[in-house]
This record gives sequence, C-alpha cells and structure tokens, in this order.
Amino acid sequence: MITLTGHGRLTRDVQTRTTHSGKTVATISVASDRRDRDLQPIYVDLIVWQAQATAAAEHLVKGQAVSFAGRLEPREYVTNAGENRCALELHGVDIEYGPKPRASEPGPAATDEADTDDLPF
Repeated sequence: MITLTGHGRLTRDVQTRTTHSGKTVATISVASDRRDRDLQPIYVDLIVWQAQATAAAEHLVKGQAVSFAGRLEPREYVTNAGENRCALELHGVDIEYGPKPRASEPGPAATDEADTDDLPF
C-alpha cells in the first residue's frame, strides 16, 4: 500500500453522486504544484464517502486550498480516441480544509448611496 500526503487547490467544485446502494461518494479534483514551478502540476482525485462526501460538497469550492493524505490507487481507462490513460486517485482520504479563494468569500454589503450624516464636513 502506498500512502500519499500532499497539498493543493481544487480544480473544480466537488462532484457528488449516489451509488445504487444509496451511498454518497464525492470526487475532489486537486492540482498540486511541484517544487520546480516550471513543471506541470500533479493532478489527483480524492475519493470520499458518506458524511465526508456531503461535508466536502457543502464546504469546498473551486480554488480552495486543501491538505490531504490517503491510499494511492491508480485507475486505468481508455479515452474515446482509444488511448490508454492512467488517473491517480486517493482513497480513505483525510482532508484539512484551507482558506477559500478571495472571490468566493462574501464581502461587506455594498450600498448605492453613502450615508452622509456621519461625514465630518
């Protein structure tokens, strides 16, 4: 068994689905930068189940930082063009939520008119 620990940012919002047996499963796609910034990031899918899947879908957003650790399982597949590919997935994942990107944080409510009663002049 290979355990992988890392840090990265979500490349999209959490995708959830329900299995035939009624269990909730979520896929969290993460890009993790390498030490050499000139190289492409490493992409990995975090697979979580049940309550952890529901919580991730409610609280995580695209661009948010996460730290993770889990069991590495490569998944092989064939593209529509007939090419063999391999995706990296982590199962049994522990996730720590990092800060959300600034664009997703609600800011102070904007008003159309300024309150001129409090101005000193």
